[in-house]
Amino acid sequence: MTNSADHSWTHAGHGLPDSEPSLNTTAIATGLQLPAGFAAIAEDAELGPAITNNLARVEKQLREAIANSDPLADATSRHLVEAGGKRIRPLLTLLCAHLGDASLPAVVQAAVVVELTHLATLYHDDVMDSAPFRRGAPTAHEVWGNSVAVLTGDLIFARASILVSELGSRALGIQARTFERLCLGQLHETVGPRPDEDPVEHYLSVIADKTGSLVAASGQLGAIFSGADPAYEDLLVEYGEKVGVAFQLADDVIDVTGVKVKSGKSPGTDLREGVPTLPVLLLRKAAAEGDQSAVELLKLIDGDLSSDSALADAVAGLRDHSVTAESWVVARAWAAEAIAALKPLPEGVVKTSLSNFALAVVDRAS
Repeated sequence: MTNSADHSWTHAGHGLPDSEPSLNTTAIATGLQLPAGFAAIAEDAELGPAITNNLARVEKQLREAIANSDPLADATSRHLVEAGGKRIRPLLTLLCAHLGDASLPAVVQAAVVVELTHLATLYHDDVMDSAPFRRGAPTAHEVWGNSVAVLTGDLIFARASILVSELGSRALGIQARTFERLCLGQLHETVGPRPDEDPVEHYLSVIADKTGSLVAASGQLGAIFSGADPAYEDLLVEYGEKVGVAFQLADDVIDVTGVKVKSGKSPGTDLREGVPTLPVLLLRKAAAEGDQSAVELLKLIDGDLSSDSALADAVAGLRDHSVTAESWVVARAWAAEAIAALKPLPEGVVKTSLSNFALAVVDRAS
């Protein structure tokens, strides 16, 4: 995260001086790569270098923002930043800023805020899900225990709150409402649907809050702090909400495709942990409607999945059932709606990249 624990994180919004010589080198050194769907950025002679340089600034300021003079807090806060990540949310902030003036210093600070907010939630999520790994590394609670992990998440969110307060009351309001939705999504996932609530609709609402809300805020903040046409904000919010849901639904299906994903998460992890996902929810619906194959498969899924062989059988059964294909259809429908929301945006690399990203999130094997 940072090379010195006493570096002043309160200066994260000041950006890098124009004379700093090696932003592109920094981007390469920190392992920054554009995620799938964003190839058009790299191919653009003007936008590519601008995005790369700003991603390097984001990476530098992330490390400054979480640096701490306390050795334990510094180590725990650096844990996930140093584990890497695709930086999709800050990338969306930087990309959407090109609908206005992306060179304004507040753009990078807004991108740092959304990534810090995301990182804070990961510490909490991993504790609640008892997740052993995140981004290929042991989770913070596995290393330091639950209490330290939760407090680290709180600390990182506090740092994000300080940075966003420097951006003004509107940004602070957006972040606060987003964090409220993140918490409500986690709460509703934890307690489950009400007796009179459709489980699939409940789940879609949960992932809209837990994933869609922050993706939406990322694009919105990029538009705001670049001075883009205010008419674009609502479009980007709608896009972000829908592409975030599509992204999570695709993750649900990937969990049962039998492919080990790059994060180190093995297929069937959600099944073993009892995490509700769309394929299983649709399977329960099919069983309730009399699908005997779904009834038999649920007996296996709801049984003891502690052994690798039992888990493999459950993964194979769910992968081959029609509910998995149905889940892909639902995910791709959300992606299509995200793309449709972009229609009023001006043609160009920004619109193309956002559209391609929406397609990429539902067309991946890992």
